[in-house]
Amino acid sequence: MPNAQRQNSALYKLTRPANQLTTEQQQLKTAIIQFCEQNRDADHATFLIQGAAGTGKSVILNSVFSTLQELARKTPTSPLYQTNNKLLVNHPEMLKLYQNNVQPTNALLKKDFQRPTTFINQASKQETRADIVLVDEAHLLLTHSDPYNHFRQDNQLDEIRKHSRITILIFDEQQVLKVKSYWQQQQLLAKLQTGPYQLAQLHHQFRIQANPSVESWLQAFHKQQIESLPQDPHFEFKIFADAAQLYAAIRQRNQDSGLARLLATYDFPATLNDPHDHYVSAPHFKLRWDRYQPTAKTYWAEREDSIDEVGSVYTIQGFDLNYAGVILGPSIGYDPQQDCLLIKPEYYEDQAAFAGANRFDNPTQIKTQIILNSLYVLMSRARNGLYLYALDPALQKRLLALQTATFPGQ
Repeated sequence: MPNAQRQNSALYKLTRPANQLTTEQQQLKTAIIQFCEQNRDADHATFLIQGAAGTGKSVILNSVFSTLQELARKTPTSPLYQTNNKLLVNHPEMLKLYQNNVQPTNALLKKDFQRPTTFINQASKQETRADIVLVDEAHLLLTHSDPYNHFRQDNQLDEIRKHSRITILIFDEQQVLKVKSYWQQQQLLAKLQTGPYQLAQLHHQFRIQANPSVESWLQAFHKQQIESLPQDPHFEFKIFADAAQLYAAIRQRNQDSGLARLLATYDFPATLNDPHDHYVSAPHFKLRWDRYQPTAKTYWAEREDSIDEVGSVYTIQGFDLNYAGVILGPSIGYDPQQDCLLIKPEYYEDQAAFAGANRFDNPTQIKTQIILNSLYVLMSRARNGLYLYALDPALQKRLLALQTATFPGQ
């Protein structure tokens, strides 16, 4: 594999050696290992790691888990020797990524990695308890029973803590994508305070190779605010008037530097496990949604044929791209009176994401937040450039006007 291609790979980024961790990351790793040693015989001890998209949360978790398994399996002098530890991740593409890190030279086994529901059901049936359980993307844990997905208890975090002595969680409130996994900060903290716990926050942005103005613009957009486009010579931020032209630019970027892909909000019909293709459509443009391939060994963004597809939030969450082209569908509109985004949940095709919203006092607000979170996940994938096209005419006009004002001549 050529060096540039290797460094583009998700596995290469995830498995950064300990000597390549930043000082912040290494200090956090040390703190987590010490927390595990100190709470070896505790009940329900929890370490919570928070950070926005691109702050290296999964890198930390993978490094911690690799060290824990070395101590558990190869270090008789460690207080963590012979501990039974698991790493859980709900995202099937991320699970595949973690399992691909298993090598004869490390202390990892494929059975160490599971999806939360699998772990919970096995532990409940066998009445077993793990010592340390790490959970990547804990914001995807279910907060309600979901028999369709074989989870019949009330809350996955409660069940994981019940079946582990120590739980280490990665959590980002901005990446909650379904009402059935709807978490709020205070709700989460209240659960953790029932036993020993420690909190940590990651701040450094590793993914977006740009000055802070780009991240600030994305955060504002996530809050429905439309600000002047950021200017950064090292990050290409561009609004397109035509989806086909955006796609052509992404194909060119993919040819030049790799890892450039087209994404879209979930505003176009799609059905999982349907053998027929479904399409993302705009004037002069039509391209199929990503095909569900659970047995594929390569992650969607790194498959050669995925340049001929449009990725969804569920496909790309947790992964980096060099360049991301994002089509904003009909659920992302514009309010000219308030000069802000107008979110229209009725146009969001993933209505299953809203199941259970009526249990809350503010269902429309929660639906709006789910859509904004999915938008943020899509727009925060890019390292070197972000291209946008809005299907809503009013929003498209507003964004193009911002581009003209910021970059005359584009």
